Amino acid sequence: MNAVDVIIEDEAWQALNDLTGLSQKAVDAASEELDDMHPGGVAILLADDAALADLNLRFRQKSGPTNVLSFPSPEHIENHLGDVALAWGVMKKEAEQAGKSIEDHVRHLIIHGFLHLQGYDHQNDDEAEEMEAIECRALARLGVADPYAIKTPAGEADAT
Repeated sequence: MNAVDVIIEDEAWQALNDLTGLSQKAVDAASEELDDMHPGGVAILLADDAALADLNLRFRQKSGPTNVLSFPSPEHIENHLGDVALAWGVMKKEAEQAGKSIEDHVRHLIIHGFLHLQGYDHQNDDEAEEMEAIECRALARLGVADPYAIKTPAGEADAT
C-alpha cells in the first residue's frame, strides 16, 4: 500500500468531499494494476492554475498551467515515491468540457500522475497505450468510465 499525503493549497478544492479518501482510493486502484509496483509515500498537491504554471515553467520549460505534473523522487528517498500536483481550474474546465464528473476526472489525473511515479510514460504510442490501459483498468475498479472513449453527438461512446 502506498501512503498518500494530500496538501491543499487552493481552497477551491474544498468543493470536493474527502479528498484524502478519494486520492488514496485512486492510488490503491492503480497499485492493484501493477505487477512491479514500487511501494512508498506519495504527496498530492492540490493547487491553483498559477502554481501549476509556475511549476510547469520551472521544471518543464513550458509556459501556462497544465492539469497534472509528477515529480518522482530520486531513488525513492526515504520511501517517498514523489509528488503529484493538480491544478483546480484546468482540471475543472477539462471535466466540464468532457461531460465528466470533477471527482472522476481527479481520480484519473491522480492515477495518471501516480503511474509516472512508478516509471510509466507516454512518449511514444506503445508507452501511451500501455499507460492508458492501466489507467482504464484502475478507473474501472473505481466504477469510472473509460476516459479515452470518444462521445458521439448522440452521447454514445466509441472506443478509441
